[in-house]
Amino acid sequence: MTLGAMRTNRCRAAGFSAVELMVTVAIIAILLALAVPSFTNATLSSQLAATANRLTGSATMARSEAIKRNANVTVCMSSNGTSCATTGGWEQGWIMLSGTTVLLQEQAANVGFKMNVVPTTATSLVFDATGVGTTQADFTVCRATPTVGSQERVVSVSATGRISVKKTTASACA
Repeated sequence: MTLGAMRTNRCRAAGFSAVELMVTVAIIAILLALAVPSFTNATLSSQLAATANRLTGSATMARSEAIKRNANVTVCMSSNGTSCATTGGWEQGWIMLSGTTVLLQEQAANVGFKMNVVPTTATSLVFDATGVGTTQADFTVCRATPTVGSQERVVSVSATGRISVKKTTASACA
């Protein structure tokens, strides 16, 4: 074999053919098509959990602050972060107050998320100096747009002040 023939063979063996590249791209596209829905569900689950945990943390902190301060502490929905709102929903954000002092401000839920509350008249949660909740409510955090998600989180605040979170698939946003 001559030196020129060896160079030609070596160059051909070093690369990929167009057919091999097309097959690789097709396999990657199929794998992505299968993985994207799973990734979307994982992201949704994470965002729902984060929003529910923020509400749970706020309620737990309010209960603790009420005991510590020996005074009523209120968690209420707020669109401006400085005062309680009487219209709109909890997804617009909320604040924690002791008297007129804002102790905590939470931002709005992610776009497309909804927070349904039962009873629907619950615009605030109040904890007294013993840590007992004077408002009992169940908050359902779910995705309403662009499509209704099947996953949701329910944050329950009992009359005794106990706060719990559970994962459901009741589709409350439907």
